[in-house]
Amino acid sequence: MSAEITPTIAPIPPQAWTEEILDALGAFPSSLNFVYSKWQENSDDHRGRAILGFLAHYPELAKAFLTLNKHVAIDTLLSTRDKELIILRTTWLRRADNEFAQHIILGKRAGLVSEDIERVTQGPEAPGWQHNDAALVQAVDDIVEKDRVCPSTMAALAESYSNKEIMDMIFLVGNYSVLGSAVNSFDIPLDPGLEAHDPQISEFLNHWRHQRH
Repeated sequence: MSAEITPTIAPIPPQAWTEEILDALGAFPSSLNFVYSKWQENSDDHRGRAILGFLAHYPELAKAFLTLNKHVAIDTLLSTRDKELIILRTTWLRRADNEFAQHIILGKRAGLVSEDIERVTQGPEAPGWQHNDAALVQAVDDIVEKDRVCPSTMAALAESYSNKEIMDMIFLVGNYSVLGSAVNSFDIPLDPGLEAHDPQISEFLNHWRHQRH
């Protein structure tokens, strides 16, 4: 959600995170450590605070969700580049602007380039995809539109990926879809300063803001 919208549930700031909250958010240790250390350092980098602060309202659910989130985001069998491509297409289709912006940064660190990000917004038919990339993006579209990976897409994936890797893909799409639905439903705001990290973030956030008006 854009920063101008008032959240239905205001994220709990790190200074108010109790031991129970910290234990729950610790189900995804690297995520918690990044966000909490930036707060302790009084850093201007607020990435991740809004979503963890939102989840902090319900520690039991947060712990369960973040356990799966850690698997699909960290312990996955997929390459980091493939994982980021799937997350970007999922969050684009789900209009999860906070996560889409975060993963522009992470995707480029994983080897995606600006042209790849642009193609993510166009879909599997966009010119210039590598073979595997188009199949991955098509798989996301299949799941979002039809609640399954279609047989033709499954056959394309099976040329390069194991059944376990395809399972990781499907659960990755589901994980970020439900996060996007929750964040959008409660109008959770963007983390301040996100747009300063990459010019493409501003480009796509402005696209969404224009559509909302």
